[in-house]
Amino acid sequence: MFESPQAPGERIVVTGLGAVSTWGWGAERLWTGLTGGRTGIARSRRFDTRGHRTEVVGETPEPPADLVAELGRWRHCSQADRFAVAAAVEACRQARLIGSPPADSEPLGPGFGVFLGGSTGGMAEGEEYFRCILDGEPRAARLRLLASHQLNSPGDEVARRLGVSGPVRSFSSACASGALAIGAALEALRGGEIEAAIAGGSDSLCQLTYAGFNSLRAVDSRPCRPFRRDRAGLSLGEGAGILILESAARAAARGVRPLAELLGAGASCDAHHMTAPHPRGAGAATAVERALADAAVDPAAVDFVNAHGTGTPHNDTAEWQAIRRVFGDRAGSVPVTSTKGSVGHLLGSSGAIEAVATVQCLAAGRVHPTPGGGELDEACGVDLVRGEPRPLPAPRAGAAALAVSTSFGFGGANAALVFAGAVFANAPGRPEPAS
Repeated sequence: MFESPQAPGERIVVTGLGAVSTWGWGAERLWTGLTGGRTGIARSRRFDTRGHRTEVVGETPEPPADLVAELGRWRHCSQADRFAVAAAVEACRQARLIGSPPADSEPLGPGFGVFLGGSTGGMAEGEEYFRCILDGEPRAARLRLLASHQLNSPGDEVARRLGVSGPVRSFSSACASGALAIGAALEALRGGEIEAAIAGGSDSLCQLTYAGFNSLRAVDSRPCRPFRRDRAGLSLGEGAGILILESAARAAARGVRPLAELLGAGASCDAHHMTAPHPRGAGAATAVERALADAAVDPAAVDFVNAHGTGTPHNDTAEWQAIRRVFGDRAGSVPVTSTKGSVGHLLGSSGAIEAVATVQCLAAGRVHPTPGGGELDEACGVDLVRGEPRPLPAPRAGAAALAVSTSFGFGGANAALVFAGAVFANAPGRPEPAS
């Protein structure tokens, strides 16, 4: 049995990132797209949007041929599986846990765990199977289309590919799923259950969610514009975000320089409505307050917020109310960005790719802008980063920059994560750095 050498209270750091988004396959492509200040949301190429109110989504491009050749065994995998595997392999490689190709690497073993959020699994492939039956093409309805239908398939596929024999857990709490998965990985690491975690989320577009959000009139006919006066809804997207988490001591022993530190996580439920957020952002504020308390961080020390920022009228207003409650008088001066304006809303994977983006901002010392024109909504007094990336303040007496990433979902599910930059020094309300 694996026995963790971790000491209670050890600091948990991020040593690898992986991403798949409308900007392409890879975290570097994500960062280039985010900092470019443009949106990757465009007219759907994958399915017929006639009969729907809208036609724009954040679709991923086809995977590069060399990636398909390297990873292989794609036929039985759903899109969500493929996103998860590609992002996990990229993150593990950056963290120097595996080589190239990954098949030649040793299994990661029982000291590792996989924690993934999602909401659609292989739904798109299930839809294709059903279409073949309805269209009188039973021979085209291959069983492989159903092989990855279950929601836990992306996490299981990652574990098989990388030889992870520790815990493999799947989370599905609407749009908070990815952030909740990362929070659960943090808890498992702190408790010594594992020595390292592959954490994040993966989701693919499918007609069920596209039609569902259109029927709710929650989708904008243009790329979403969070916190703008003329915003009219969200834009759906797809992809994956993966973080490699391990203790600072383990990373140091391996000679790997951390990208950031995961300080804390918090969660709550609005207990208010199936689809609408609490109008005063009560549950959202509670999740952020719990994350800050878990991280031992004063709200005054937070340098920016990667907001849930869907672009729906109700969500953005409720999120502003939550920001006001948490940050008080400085609420209107805390820089805020929304990744969804660039890549769309990745549903169960949204909190994961936004955590990746938050770490990238901290590592680069710049907050990426939120695309989209239009005036800011006067009812949402956020200091929205627009146009160009905004530099983070210079480190205060060696202290790291601090960021909050928020995720709020249907049913009132709320999650928040607190990250620090790679300058691991003492800061107000922070524990002493590890030696």
